[in-house]
Amino acid sequence: MHIDLSSLTPVQTYATMTQTIVPRPIAWILTENESGNYNLAPFSYFNALSSAPAIAIMSVGPRDDGSMKDTRLNLEQREFGVIHIAHREMANEMTQSAATLAPGVSEVTQIGLSTAEMPGSKLPRLADCRVAYAAKLVDTKMINNQWLAFLELTDLYLDDSVVGQDQKGRLKVLADKLDPIGRLGGGEYVMAGDIVSVARPA
Repeated sequence: MHIDLSSLTPVQTYATMTQTIVPRPIAWILTENESGNYNLAPFSYFNALSSAPAIAIMSVGPRDDGSMKDTRLNLEQREFGVIHIAHREMANEMTQSAATLAPGVSEVTQIGLSTAEMPGSKLPRLADCRVAYAAKLVDTKMINNQWLAFLELTDLYLDDSVVGQDQKGRLKVLADKLDPIGRLGGGEYVMAGDIVSVARPA
Protein backbone atom coordinates (compact mmCIF):
# COMPACT_ATOMS: atom_id res chain seq x y z
CA MET A 1 0.00 0.00 0.00
CA HIS A 2 1.30 3.45 -0.92
CA ILE A 3 0.01 6.66 0.65
CA ASP A 4 0.86 10.07 -0.79
CA LEU A 5 0.82 12.14 2.40
CA SER A 6 0.19 15.33 0.42
CA SER A 7 -3.21 13.89 -0.54
CA LEU A 8 -4.35 13.60 3.08
CA THR A 9 -6.05 16.18 5.25
CA PRO A 10 -4.18 17.28 8.38
CA VAL A 11 -6.48 15.09 10.50
CA GLN A 12 -5.80 12.08 8.28
CA THR A 13 -2.07 12.75 8.35
CA TYR A 14 -2.15 12.99 12.15
CA ALA A 15 -4.02 9.69 12.43
CA THR A 16 -1.60 7.97 10.04
CA MET A 17 1.54 9.30 11.69
CA THR A 18 0.43 8.57 15.25
CA GLN A 19 -0.40 4.98 14.36
CA THR A 20 2.93 4.32 12.63
CA ILE A 21 5.54 6.42 14.46
CA VAL A 22 5.27 4.26 17.56
CA PRO A 23 5.72 3.97 20.43
CA ARG A 24 6.17 7.62 21.33
CA PRO A 25 7.32 8.87 24.73
CA ILE A 26 4.83 11.07 26.53
CA ALA A 27 5.76 14.34 28.21
CA TRP A 28 3.34 14.71 31.11
CA ILE A 29 4.09 18.34 31.79
CA LEU A 30 3.20 20.46 34.79
CA THR A 31 3.18 24.23 34.38
CA GLU A 32 1.94 27.12 36.50
CA ASN A 33 -1.33 28.88 35.66
CA GLU A 34 -1.64 32.64 35.98
CA SER A 35 -3.69 32.09 39.15
CA GLY A 36 -0.79 30.21 40.78
CA ASN A 37 -2.22 26.68 40.63
CA TYR A 38 -0.92 23.97 38.29
CA ASN A 39 -1.85 22.85 34.81
CA LEU A 40 -1.05 19.27 33.81
CA ALA A 41 -1.28 17.78 30.32
CA PRO A 42 0.25 14.94 28.26
CA PHE A 43 1.98 15.43 24.90
CA SER A 44 3.30 12.62 22.69
CA TYR A 45 4.85 14.86 20.05
CA PHE A 46 7.89 14.91 22.32
CA ASN A 47 11.45 13.62 22.46
CA ALA A 48 15.06 14.25 23.45
CA LEU A 49 16.88 16.52 21.02
CA SER A 50 20.33 17.36 22.40
CA SER A 51 22.65 16.32 25.22
CA ALA A 52 24.99 19.35 25.35
CA PRO A 53 23.03 21.24 26.44
CA ALA A 54 20.27 18.84 27.53
CA ILE A 55 17.32 19.85 25.35
CA ALA A 56 13.96 18.21 24.78
CA ILE A 57 11.45 19.26 22.14
CA MET A 58 7.68 19.15 22.30
CA SER A 59 5.03 20.22 19.86
CA VAL A 60 1.72 21.79 20.87
CA GLY A 61 -1.16 22.33 18.48
CA PRO A 62 -4.17 24.59 19.05
CA ARG A 63 -7.44 23.47 20.60
CA ASP A 64 -10.22 22.44 18.21
CA ASP A 65 -11.64 25.96 18.40
CA GLY A 66 -8.24 27.43 17.46
CA SER A 67 -7.44 28.83 20.90
CA MET A 68 -4.08 28.37 22.61
CA LYS A 69 -3.61 25.46 25.01
CA ASP A 70 -2.76 26.29 28.62
CA THR A 71 0.62 24.54 28.52
CA ARG A 72 1.82 26.74 25.68
CA LEU A 73 0.45 29.90 27.31
CA ASN A 74 2.05 29.06 30.66
CA LEU A 75 5.44 28.26 29.15
CA GLU A 76 5.44 31.43 27.06
CA GLN A 77 4.52 33.57 30.06
CA ARG A 78 6.50 31.87 32.86
CA GLU A 79 9.13 29.72 31.06
CA PHE A 80 9.27 26.83 33.54
CA GLY A 81 7.76 23.37 33.59
CA VAL A 82 8.31 19.90 35.02
CA ILE A 83 8.24 17.01 32.55
CA HIS A 84 7.20 13.63 33.95
CA ILE A 85 7.45 10.17 32.40
CA ALA A 86 4.36 8.31 33.55
CA HIS A 87 4.30 4.59 34.32
CA ARG A 88 1.69 1.85 33.95
CA GLU A 89 -0.18 2.52 37.18
CA MET A 90 -0.68 6.18 36.24
CA ALA A 91 -2.17 5.59 32.78
CA ASN A 92 -5.69 6.52 33.89
CA GLU A 93 -4.65 9.73 35.64
CA MET A 94 -2.45 10.74 32.72
CA THR A 95 -5.32 10.22 30.27
CA GLN A 96 -7.76 12.13 32.50
CA SER A 97 -5.41 15.12 32.45
CA ALA A 98 -5.95 15.45 28.68
CA ALA A 99 -9.51 16.68 29.27
CA THR A 100 -10.27 20.27 28.28
CA LEU A 101 -11.04 22.26 31.41
CA ALA A 102 -11.90 25.91 31.89
CA PRO A 103 -8.85 28.23 31.87
CA GLY A 104 -7.10 28.29 35.24
CA VAL A 105 -8.66 25.05 36.53
CA SER A 106 -5.98 22.70 37.86
CA GLU A 107 -5.88 19.12 36.58
CA VAL A 108 -3.66 18.29 39.55
CA THR A 109 -6.43 19.29 41.94
CA GLN A 110 -9.27 17.89 39.82
CA ILE A 111 -7.67 14.44 39.59
CA GLY A 112 -6.43 14.49 43.18
CA LEU A 113 -2.71 14.08 42.50
CA SER A 114 -0.09 14.71 45.17
CA THR A 115 2.98 16.87 44.57
CA ALA A 116 6.46 16.96 46.09
CA GLU A 117 9.44 19.29 45.96
CA MET A 118 11.35 19.22 42.67
CA PRO A 119 15.04 20.07 43.22
CA GLY A 120 16.22 22.85 40.91
CA SER A 121 12.69 24.00 40.08
CA LYS A 122 10.28 26.66 41.28
CA LEU A 123 7.53 24.15 40.55
CA PRO A 124 6.73 20.86 42.27
CA ARG A 125 6.79 17.40 40.69
CA LEU A 126 4.06 14.78 40.82
CA ALA A 127 4.90 12.75 43.91
CA ASP A 128 4.03 9.37 42.39
CA CYS A 129 5.98 9.69 39.12
CA ARG A 130 9.29 7.82 38.91
CA VAL A 131 10.98 10.30 36.54
CA ALA A 132 10.72 14.09 36.47
CA TYR A 133 12.80 16.77 34.73
CA ALA A 134 12.93 20.44 35.66
CA ALA A 135 12.67 22.29 32.35
CA LYS A 136 13.02 25.84 31.09
CA LEU A 137 11.75 27.17 27.76
CA VAL A 138 14.74 28.43 25.76
CA ASP A 139 13.40 28.74 22.21
CA THR A 140 10.27 28.30 20.10
CA LYS A 141 9.35 27.92 16.46
CA MET A 142 6.05 27.93 14.57
CA ILE A 143 5.37 25.47 11.74
CA ASN A 144 1.96 26.44 10.36
CA ASN A 145 -0.24 26.31 13.48
CA GLN A 146 2.04 23.94 15.42
CA TRP A 147 4.13 25.45 18.23
CA LEU A 148 7.51 23.83 18.83
CA ALA A 149 9.02 24.33 22.26
CA PHE A 150 12.71 23.75 22.97
CA LEU A 151 13.08 22.99 26.67
CA GLU A 152 16.40 22.91 28.51
CA LEU A 153 16.45 20.13 31.09
CA THR A 154 18.26 21.40 34.18
CA ASP A 155 17.58 18.83 36.92
CA LEU A 156 16.40 15.21 37.06
CA TYR A 157 14.50 13.34 39.75
CA LEU A 158 14.68 9.53 39.71
CA ASP A 159 12.79 7.38 42.19
CA ASP A 160 15.23 5.09 44.00
CA SER A 161 13.25 2.06 42.80
CA VAL A 162 14.35 2.62 39.19
CA VAL A 163 18.04 3.29 39.88
CA GLY A 164 20.73 0.63 39.46
CA GLN A 165 24.24 0.19 38.08
CA ASP A 166 25.56 -1.37 34.90
CA GLN A 167 28.56 -3.72 34.73
CA LYS A 168 30.94 -0.76 34.75
CA GLY A 169 29.38 0.78 37.85
CA ARG A 170 27.63 3.56 35.97
CA LEU A 171 24.10 4.78 36.64
CA LYS A 172 21.52 2.58 34.96
CA VAL A 173 17.80 3.30 34.89
CA LEU A 174 16.02 -0.04 35.28
CA ALA A 175 13.55 -0.09 32.40
CA ASP A 176 11.42 -2.86 33.87
CA LYS A 177 11.04 -0.92 37.13
CA LEU A 178 10.36 2.34 35.31
CA ASP A 179 7.64 0.60 33.23
CA PRO A 180 6.93 3.70 31.10
CA ILE A 181 3.84 4.29 29.01
CA GLY A 182 4.31 4.69 25.26
CA ARG A 183 1.70 6.27 23.00
CA LEU A 184 0.28 4.48 19.98
CA GLY A 185 -2.63 5.72 17.86
CA GLY A 186 -5.98 6.94 19.18
CA GLY A 187 -6.58 5.79 22.75
CA GLU A 188 -4.03 2.99 22.56
CA TYR A 189 -0.89 2.78 24.68
CA VAL A 190 1.91 0.26 25.07
CA MET A 191 3.49 -0.71 28.37
CA ALA A 192 6.91 -2.23 28.98
CA GLY A 193 6.88 -5.91 28.07
CA ASP A 194 9.86 -8.03 27.09
CA ILE A 195 13.06 -6.00 27.33
CA VAL A 196 15.71 -7.20 24.88
CA SER A 197 19.39 -6.24 24.96
CA VAL A 198 21.19 -6.34 21.62
CA ALA A 199 24.96 -5.79 21.53
CA ARG A 200 25.99 -2.85 19.36
CA PRO A 201 29.06 -3.02 17.13
CA ALA A 202 32.22 -1.25 18.22
